[in-house]
Amino acid sequence: MPVLLQETVQCLNLKPEGIYVDGTVGSGGHSLEILSHLPEKSHLLSLDRDPDAIRLSQERLSSDHRLRLIQANFADLDRVMQDLAIDKIDGILLDLGMSSYQIEQSGRGFSFSREEPLDMRMNPDHKPTGDHLVNSLSARSLQTLLWEYGEERRAKSLARAIVKAREIEPIKTATQLAQIIEAATPKSHGPWKRHPATKTFQALRIAINKEMDSLKTFLQKIPGLMATGGRLVVISYHSLEDRQVKKAMVHWEKACTCPPDFPVCACHKSPTFSRVFKKGRKPEEAEIHNNPRARSAIMRVAERISS
Repeated sequence: MPVLLQETVQCLNLKPEGIYVDGTVGSGGHSLEILSHLPEKSHLLSLDRDPDAIRLSQERLSSDHRLRLIQANFADLDRVMQDLAIDKIDGILLDLGMSSYQIEQSGRGFSFSREEPLDMRMNPDHKPTGDHLVNSLSARSLQTLLWEYGEERRAKSLARAIVKAREIEPIKTATQLAQIIEAATPKSHGPWKRHPATKTFQALRIAINKEMDSLKTFLQKIPGLMATGGRLVVISYHSLEDRQVKKAMVHWEKACTCPPDFPVCACHKSPTFSRVFKKGRKPEEAEIHNNPRARSAIMRVAERISS
């Protein structure tokens, strides 16, 4: 069930002859809705690093001549555009959340409630796997990973628990890791609104798939890839992603960045984007009720302006 579906299409501001990108096609929900509103002479390029996502979307969407599906990381959008001889795009959507298929049916250990191999790779051709990280990193490295990517306050004690458990036997499955985290969490911290392994799984997934690096690379490239008037729509699900997106959009919106005591501007910086709304937009209560996974979503939108 795609998050903020109607808001996404509205914010993309589709043009009669535009080129649009769904950088995280997943199972094709957003792309399907975009296509239902896309003018006949416009085109949609849908990307995903996960080959299963491309396969599922191919089955669901391939009959539409306006669509092109490509297995690629959104951070490599510039290369994809170059290969297709596309100069500029008129809008792009990034939905940075996990798809329901990845959580429930991929068999890669994204969910701590399923007895699956602790893989966690969005692209199965890449390394490392989740079990490699939890069984090979030092306690200090695990602690850093849990703190930086999971914002886990108990990173130190959980890292120690992981190291202690793997000395007895290797940690190979998602449920095995979840049970270690649960056992290492004091009962006084309950009852839990969410499973105590949630942040650990988030941190591992981000590290394995280099998600923050991909987002950073994308945000550095995107100003040079968008046509004037084009819209960037980003839906994120945790504060690490949202802070990075907000910081980039605020920076793009600024003109001179010289120190206040400079008598004359030396940076010659001009605004490249204007935020469509200053505060992130969140789903309505009705949507959260129908789709609980939408509860942490936040959307930010910026429009490319002439510089």
